[in-house]
Amino acid sequence: MVERTVVDRLPDLIEAAASVVGAGDLEQLLRRLVAEARAATGAKYTALGVLGEHGVLTEFIHEGLEQRQVAQIGALPTGKGVLGTLVRENRTIRLDSISNHPDSFGFPAHHPVMTTFLGVPVAAGGRAFGNLYLTEKEGGFSDDDVMLVEALSRIAGAAVTTARLQERLRSIAVGEDRERIARDLHDTVIQDLFAVGLALQGISEVVSDGTAATTIEDSIDRLDLVVETLRSYIFELRSRGERRQLDERLQELVARLGSAYPANVVLEIGVDQLESTQLEDEVVKVVTEALSNALRHSGATEVDVLVDSDGEWCRVSVRDNGAGFDTSLSTSGMGLANMTARAAGLGGHVDLSSAPGVGTLIEISFPVT
Repeated sequence: MVERTVVDRLPDLIEAAASVVGAGDLEQLLRRLVAEARAATGAKYTALGVLGEHGVLTEFIHEGLEQRQVAQIGALPTGKGVLGTLVRENRTIRLDSISNHPDSFGFPAHHPVMTTFLGVPVAAGGRAFGNLYLTEKEGGFSDDDVMLVEALSRIAGAAVTTARLQERLRSIAVGEDRERIARDLHDTVIQDLFAVGLALQGISEVVSDGTAATTIEDSIDRLDLVVETLRSYIFELRSRGERRQLDERLQELVARLGSAYPANVVLEIGVDQLESTQLEDEVVKVVTEALSNALRHSGATEVDVLVDSDGEWCRVSVRDNGAGFDTSLSTSGMGLANMTARAAGLGGHVDLSSAPGVGTLIEISFPVT
């Protein structure tokens, strides 16, 4: 199997993270994550071991083994040897040779040869759920592999937590329980996705390729949008469906993003609420993307955000005093395509103006009716 580059890996990783928000079929999503771990690292075999109440493997979702091999091997692993060590110690283990580990238990008859090994714990809601196992990568697993698989383990944990909370939501309607679920979403799923973002930031610090750096930044921006979607969901849970004011959502968003960067962000809002909840959601998403781009890429000290409406059009503008750029060159790293697609989906449009040394202005217009 040919190993994919960091640039090749990231879009699938972020798509997997984004899919956590709408995770309906947990087993299908976990199988997808196992497959992605294999494709991302070039490992010949990958698996997700699900833990039972007493730390014993009760389920084993695997990739790479042929059905004939599975039938010949017989019973699936239960957590002995190095797999058991990973369960007990609950930490990442990377080995150049499984057989050299003191806890190596050996393999059953008909089991394929496995030498190199990478094992990463998966936690759900602060509790151990299982482990991701990867074996047989030629040359061994790299530091990048560790970061990517640890990010995938966070996504798997977030998927498990989300699926469990959705199941609870289908069976309860008590306000206290809704508040607890909202808190769990914030304290586990959002924090896990935030950790994925940090892992990607770590990768960006060791990647010198410009295309890779752009892909990483775009990926982090995508995660920001996922987190914002979850935050809206949390509010709906806590308010029992009460509609949240647009200005309140924007103020919270700007305060949260602005606090992470040295730039001074000024928000001006000329509308409290729009006719359509869908339109308000799109406004929040484009502000998230445009502001995140300005804070991360421009080097600005001042960023002005304006959201206004004249009754026919709702207009969003984000202006910065940063480095600016030549608009005749590629703007693929700014998430412009995403914002243009969002605007076009509701009959709107995007205008961009910038030049080196004079900053950037992006304006997004949506028809109100």
